[in-house]
Amino acid sequence: MPVRRLGKVPVILVALCALISISWVTPQTQLRIMPLGDSITEAPGCWRAYLWDQLRRTGHTNIDFVGTRTGGGCPVGHDRDHAGYSGYQATFIARENLLPTWLAVARPDVVLMHLGTNDLWFGQGTEAVLPAYTKLVEQMRTNNPAIRILLAHIIPMAPPNCTSCAKQVVDLNTAIPAWAATKSTARSPITVVDQWTGFDPITDTYDGVHPVDSGFRKMADRWFPAVSAAVCAATGKVNCPKA
Repeated sequence: MPVRRLGKVPVILVALCALISISWVTPQTQLRIMPLGDSITEAPGCWRAYLWDQLRRTGHTNIDFVGTRTGGGCPVGHDRDHAGYSGYQATFIARENLLPTWLAVARPDVVLMHLGTNDLWFGQGTEAVLPAYTKLVEQMRTNNPAIRILLAHIIPMAPPNCTSCAKQVVDLNTAIPAWAATKSTARSPITVVDQWTGFDPITDTYDGVHPVDSGFRKMADRWFPAVSAAVCAATGKVNCPKA
């Protein structure tokens, strides 16, 4: 008789167990990371592949690279989404208001920005690039007020047709930390990532600008600690993988 009186209890228990099981297997919300830049990011942009591989191998499985483009023929598997546009300048992206559309598509939580090479290559100096950075950051925060921005000291340049480029890179990179300090906020921090130190434009690029494999690996190694820290901070992970 007790079994007949409580005959519905097993059904209820089964339903509750099913709901609990579903909650256990529901994937954790992924952190959306957008690589933003020019051809160094786009084609083939293998620093993205090596960075993705490092992050995954060290336990960061809740990440999603996002952007408006996809691609990259690199030797390791990776999430191929990005917002790298060959030939684009920071000043052009800002002037033409291209970024808001890209952000609306990608909806990033974190932006990795290596941008300014083409500006310097074609005669735009620090005095033009930093205001462009400011506008881009404002647009990022309009899209996501809590966005985390990782801004690179751009890699060295030594193209044969630009004898002033090497110094202009130094000038821009020297100015970036002070600029970032004035724009960074507690809610939307800007972290400067040194991509310049230790990078050799003679051996790490094929033309003084665009990296070969050694250059991409150096870039990934420089991005990794900062990105790992940003992922940890943004997701509030307690036992976060060490960089």
